[in-house]
Order: sequence, then C-alpha cells, then structure tokens
Amino acid sequence: MSRLFMFEKPLGMRDTLPDLYERKQHVRAAVESEMKRWGYRFILTPTLEYYETIGEASAILDQQLFKLLDKEGHTLVLRPDMTAPIARVAASKLLKEDLPLRLGYCASVFRSQQREGGRPAEFEQIGAECIGDKTVSADGEMIALSIASLKEAGLENFQLSVGHSAFVKELFVHILGTEERARGLMKYLYEKNYVGYREHVKSLPLSSIDTQRLLSFLELRGGQEVLEKAHSLIELGQGKEAIGDLEELWGILVDYGEEERIFFDLTLVSHMSYYTGIVFEIYAGQVGFPIGSGGRYDGLLRKFGKITGATGFAIRLDSLLEALGERGESGQPACILFSPERRKEACGLAASRRKQGEWVVLQDISGVSNLDACTKQFSDTVFLVGKAGREKRT
Repeated sequence: MSRLFMFEKPLGMRDTLPDLYERKQHVRAAVESEMKRWGYRFILTPTLEYYETIGEASAILDQQLFKLLDKEGHTLVLRPDMTAPIARVAASKLLKEDLPLRLGYCASVFRSQQREGGRPAEFEQIGAECIGDKTVSADGEMIALSIASLKEAGLENFQLSVGHSAFVKELFVHILGTEERARGLMKYLYEKNYVGYREHVKSLPLSSIDTQRLLSFLELRGGQEVLEKAHSLIELGQGKEAIGDLEELWGILVDYGEEERIFFDLTLVSHMSYYTGIVFEIYAGQVGFPIGSGGRYDGLLRKFGKITGATGFAIRLDSLLEALGERGESGQPACILFSPERRKEACGLAASRRKQGEWVVLQDISGVSNLDACTKQFSDTVFLVGKAGREKRT
C-alpha cells in the first residue's frame, strides 16, 4: 500500500466516528418516528441505478454523478438523490390504486465534488414523498411534516422560505420572451447573486416598465403581504394560478398552526430542475445554508410512464446536526471491569442492566493497560475483581 494513500480518503468522503454516529442515530430515530406517526412507510432503493433511468431523470448535473460500468457494459450511477429512484419504484410497482402514496426514506446519496471546500461527496438524507396527490393540501402536509420532524429532533430556531417555481418562470418568460433567456436570469437567483441580477436586468433591451417589474420582483420577500404585491407583477396564466396556490397554502398552514415559521420568498429558485410548483427551503440557527428543501415535482413521474402529482422534501442529517449543536447527543455507556474468576458474575450483571435498557461494556481487567484512562470514558464503572485481579486494579 502506498504510504501517500494509507490514511487518505477519496475527495469529499468522510469517516463517521462513534460519537457522531450515535448523535446521528438519535436524530434519525426521532425524525423517522415522527414521519411514521403521520402515516409514512419507509422504503429503501438500491445504491446503484442505471444511468439511462435515474442518472438522466435526476436533476443533478452530469459531472456530479459517480459513474461505473457493470460486466455487460451498462453505465451505472451511485444514486445522486432519492426522489428520482422513489419515483421509479412508485411508477413501476406501487401506483396500482388511485390512492396517494406516503413514503419515507433515510439513505446516503452521492455527488462528485471537483474540489474539497468542505463539501461532502456522500451525505445522508431523511425525507418524505407524497405521490399521487395534486392538491395544495399535499404541499401543506409536506411543509407541516418537515416542521414537526425538526421539532421532534429537538430543533427550535428555524424558518421555511416558500416560493413557487411556476411564478418565476411565467414572469420571466413573459417579459424576456424565451425560456433560455429566463433560465439565464434565474441562474442569478439560484446563486443568490442579487447584485449580478440587477446589473443583468439593467443591461437587457427592455422597456422601462418591464425593467422595473424585474427589479421590483426582488422585493417579493416577506410575510403574507408579498402575495398581494405579486399580483401586480403578473398578468394571466400560470403566474396568477401560482399566487392562488400560495394563498391557499397560507390558509392550510394557518390551520396547522405553523404560519409563524413561514417566510414567503418568490425569488426562490431551486437547482432541482424537476420542480414545477410550490418549493421551499429550511434555514436554521447559525447555519448559513439550507438544512433541507422540498417542493412539487409533477413532471418527474412522466419520465417513468405515469402522469400524477407528487411533492416531497429532504433534510440533510449532517446539516441538521450542525444546527442542533450539542443537543440530541446520546449518553456514554457504563463499564463492568472484571477479573477472570468473576467473569460469570460480571456477565450476569451486564445482562441484567442491558435488559433495563442500559448500555454496558464488559471488559476483562487484564486487557486494560491504563485503568484511569479506561474509567474516564464511561458514565459509570463497576469493579468485580477477585484475588487474581487486585494487583492489576491497584
């Protein structure tokens, strides 16, 4: 083995050490339990998928996909997200009845990084998908469920930014004339480059009225009042319908009692190109980027031969842990140190305490070279030492 790579990992890959693993497990279990209480059944898809299906259906850039060949020469990819694989499963196996599917998942996804920059190439997502429901009620359920899940994980200080992809697209295409020009302008919004957005708008050959409309668009951020302002910028078509969706959504979230956490941001644009309707991002505490996101993706299932509505969300576990700080950390196990002649007694005591739900380490004292360091790492230490072990204990 080359000494250069003895302790190195591939770009963007991370080790999860015991303390972090236990914290993840604690938070994961809390969120899964909450989703199950809302009627969501969990699903797991393969880590490897065909490039021609999931690779092309996913909204992840091609250069971010991990690709490899199977022995028949087919191109495979490590799953870059969970929404596209779940859409595949739903369309092929689950959508047999005219009933909405409520599916949950917790799995790692893989996206290649071109440079380190602290960005992981493998990270764990936990999320939910509601497939087969075109109503705004389903969008409201996704937002309410994401809020309830974060609360159950112990997070208190967070807010959701909510927008509508159809509103942005309709407004930009109406003013700029083509979808290509609209995508060029939306790129500034995705990057949160509002200075660049303003400069680009001012450089466009538009009437003063249309230029002002595009500049005023950046002001559509705030409470329920921004929906009234949005009506003055759009005329007919999907843009008006989008505002109607958001107004209906507001009423739904009031019924859930979660309106205080909602911040409307009609400039919100997701990098996931399959979103077709209401979209949202979750921000928490001092974390400077979204810890989760979601939205409606009615067009995605068409790629798998089904025409139906769908909406969902995903939370990044590592980002959620960062937002939680030290909260949600699991306790340390206890330790029973024994000498060989008292092994049976030690095994019985350990079994008894484990049945009561405790974490217990059983350790032969002859295998410990530094007793002081050993006892410090446990919440409680019990010594069961006979005559043969007394010298070692001292």
